[in-house]
Amino acid sequence: MTSLAPRPNILFILIDDMGYADLGCYGSSFYETPNLDRLAAAGLRFTDGYAACPVCSPTRASLLTGKYPATVGITNYIPGNAWGKLMGVPYFHELPQSETTVAAALRHAGYTTAHVGKWHLGGPDRFPQHFGFDTNVAGQDWGAPKQGYFAPYGLDTMSEGPDGEYLTDRLTDETIQLVDGYAQSPDTPWFVNLCHYAVHTPIQAPADLVAKYEKKAADLGIDPDADLAEGERFPCLHKKDDRVVRRTRQSHPTYAAMVENLDTNLGRLFDALKRNGQWDNTLILFTSDNGGLSTAEGSPTCNAPLCEGKGWMYDGGVREPWIAHWPKRIAPGTTTDAVITSPDLFPTLLEAADAEPMPDQHVDGKSFLPALLGQPFDRGPVFWHYPHYSNQGDTPACSVRDGRYKLIEWFEDGRIELYDLANDIGEDRNLADTMPDVRDRLHAQLQAWRDEIGAKIPDVNPDYDAMLAGNQPSPDGHGKFPPIPGSDH
Repeated sequence: MTSLAPRPNILFILIDDMGYADLGCYGSSFYETPNLDRLAAAGLRFTDGYAACPVCSPTRASLLTGKYPATVGITNYIPGNAWGKLMGVPYFHELPQSETTVAAALRHAGYTTAHVGKWHLGGPDRFPQHFGFDTNVAGQDWGAPKQGYFAPYGLDTMSEGPDGEYLTDRLTDETIQLVDGYAQSPDTPWFVNLCHYAVHTPIQAPADLVAKYEKKAADLGIDPDADLAEGERFPCLHKKDDRVVRRTRQSHPTYAAMVENLDTNLGRLFDALKRNGQWDNTLILFTSDNGGLSTAEGSPTCNAPLCEGKGWMYDGGVREPWIAHWPKRIAPGTTTDAVITSPDLFPTLLEAADAEPMPDQHVDGKSFLPALLGQPFDRGPVFWHYPHYSNQGDTPACSVRDGRYKLIEWFEDGRIELYDLANDIGEDRNLADTMPDVRDRLHAQLQAWRDEIGAKIPDVNPDYDAMLAGNQPSPDGHGKFPPIPGSDH
């Protein structure tokens, strides 16, 4: 362990569905994010940071457990399941009780712990308070605000707000109240897991901000509806009559307003840490659970120069903004191309807190504390396994990135694609045929990893033609098939 006394407070900020290019410091020219841009300018920005899955629940489980989704057994958003040419694959619909989370580990090390916002890892007996969090505000089984972003919310785990209150504002208020309270006990470090529901659907924002971006689009000569391109039909049977619709550039006024509101609220939280004297000893890490929603459900954002978005195995689905800030520890204004991924969070936070590692728990994670401190860091290959049809247009697949190269294997037809991400960030040029040695090496790595962890591979759907023709009912994409039995062990 590296002694970094005094032990830092830890603020982990996880955004829902925020794309790699959704911040000014990552290239957005339409969205306005001055507070996060300043955070990055005063800290460290990762160019090659990843989520463990292109959809939410698996990444959230991975961040908490230090394991890849396929290792922990949650490989799809809960309770999603869909069929196409292949059948659905079972998975845990709740975080297994056997898992020790990073919150539990930090609490054991003397930290006060709190979860605020989205949870989406099981029902009441699997809420945050059962996994090491002293406080749970708004965390439950919901994947999105069921009644919208404006109160009344109908959340069971947070008191109701006055009519019209905005959820992102309220969650920030709750977090500020927590950290202000913690400032009264400066000798006790804290860990806050702030998981905003924004910028997930429904796409809703305060009217004044929406009007601002409608005017901005008009002033720039942008027609948001003209930036939508209709594509192929969905391969999943429950959406077989619909087409993938891609947004070709960032132009959605309401989504832009959601992003700015989120940034403003994080600025309020940062100001609170400065006001109560905690700023200099707080490690802040910021990221997203999957790529931006760019091909379905209104397609509110665009992840260019990355390919595709949420629900896809291309980098638009899994490469995320990762920002780290820690005064006097992290050199300001730095950027790194070190590759990191969700399970790496657990060992990183333990090392930063000078707590004992738990190698039997965070089996897939590698501490990237060296990268935070400006030291060399190479975590080795990164793996993804998403054996499901997404609601955004992709088919079941798995993937590996090792160094500059990334290989994707699709399960429907065994198709393999290979990309040199150093020279082709948009994954435009498939090198599988022209670089067979690299292809075969990465494919062997991927197969060996799948075999080692017992990753589940979807079987052929024998009733596909009948389901496609409408002669036999097909799954609706939402939990029509049982989870893996025994998830409570």
